[in-house]
Amino acid sequence: MVVITTTDSEESAGRLAAAVVEARLAACVQVGGPVRSVYRWEGEVRDEREWQLWAKTTRDRLAGLTDFIQTNHPYDTPEVVALPVLGGSPAYLGWVTEATR
Repeated sequence: MVVITTTDSEESAGRLAAAVVEARLAACVQVGGPVRSVYRWEGEVRDEREWQLWAKTTRDRLAGLTDFIQTNHPYDTPEVVALPVLGGSPAYLGWVTEATR
């Protein structure tokens, strides 16, 4: 699985990424940014800079990762989008499983 979220600063993204990996909820988290996010919030359209996190995990860690992000994220309603991994390097996918145990 790949789980995507965003935060409002590079520092916040780094802290969240490290905490998720330390908790073994993801094997690796890539932090990219800034990205431009345009979205509607509280009745108005906003245009903000955010930092995007891509967490690589396993299906059985998805619920725990989702809960962790929602509890430890600075936003009231953080983005948590999970995408299935349909294929890839067997060695890398094996490492993701091992690293989340």
